[in-house]
Amino acid sequence: MNTDNDLKIIKRAASELKLPLFRDSLDDYVTRFAEEAWSVQHLLAVMMSDQLELRAENRRRTLVRRAEFPQLKYMAELMVDELPQDARIALPSLKSLDFIRKGRNVVLYGNPGTGKTHIATALGIEACAKGMSVLFTSVPRLITRIKEARDTRNLRALENKFINYDLVICDEFGYVSCDKEAGELLFNHLSLRAGKKSIIITTNLAFNRWNEIIADKVLVAAMVDRLTHKAFLVNMTGESFRLKETKKMIENQINPNKNI
Repeated sequence: MNTDNDLKIIKRAASELKLPLFRDSLDDYVTRFAEEAWSVQHLLAVMMSDQLELRAENRRRTLVRRAEFPQLKYMAELMVDELPQDARIALPSLKSLDFIRKGRNVVLYGNPGTGKTHIATALGIEACAKGMSVLFTSVPRLITRIKEARDTRNLRALENKFINYDLVICDEFGYVSCDKEAGELLFNHLSLRAGKKSIIITTNLAFNRWNEIIADKVLVAAMVDRLTHKAFLVNMTGESFRLKETKKMIENQINPNKNI
C-alpha cells in the first residue's frame, strides 16, 4: 500500500472534480484523522461539510459582487434605535426576507440621511447570503441602461435579465427628474416585475410629490399603483444621521471635556 501515491491520486482527482478544499487541505485532514482517531465515515463527513460551506461562501461572495452594491452596508451595523419609528417596526418582518419569497415590494420614503439606502443594501446582502440573486442600481443609472439597451437593440435581453433577479433595489428615486420618454421606459421596465418579483425603492419624496420628477400625472399614478400594491410602505422621515454626527462633532469641538 502506497499512501503517498494514494494522496497524490486524491489531490489530482480533487482538482479535476473542482474540490479545492479536498486538494489543498488533504494533509491536514489526514493528520486530524490520525491524531483524533476519526472513523473513515467521520473524516468524509467533515471534509464534505467543509466543502459545502466553502461553496456556499463562494456563492455568497459571487452574488454580492454581481449585485453591484456601491457600498457594503450590513444589518449588524444599523443603529436601530436611531431609525425612524416605521423602520423599527417593519425591520423584523423585512429581515425574514419573506417579502422576497412572496414577490412583495418595499418602498422606503423620507428625507435624506435616515438609513434608507443602508436598510435596502443590508437586506440585499442578507438575500445574497440566502442564495438569492440581487441587483442594486440607482434609478438614473437604470434609465441610462434601458436607453442604451434600446438603442443597441438589446432591450429584450436586459428585460429578461431584469425579470429573473430575486430582488431588485432601485435607489435614489427622486434625485434626478425624468422626461416623458425616460418616465415611460422606467415604468415599463419596473412593470415587468409587478406582482411577481420584489423591488425595493428608496426615495426622498412622498408619493404625492412624484409628479415633481415625472411630469405625466397619469403615468405617475400608474407607477405608484403598481409599486405600492401589497407593498411594505416605510416612512423614513426623521433627522439625518449625518446631521446628527455633524452636530455631535461641533459640540465636541465647542466642549471638548464634556464627555470626560
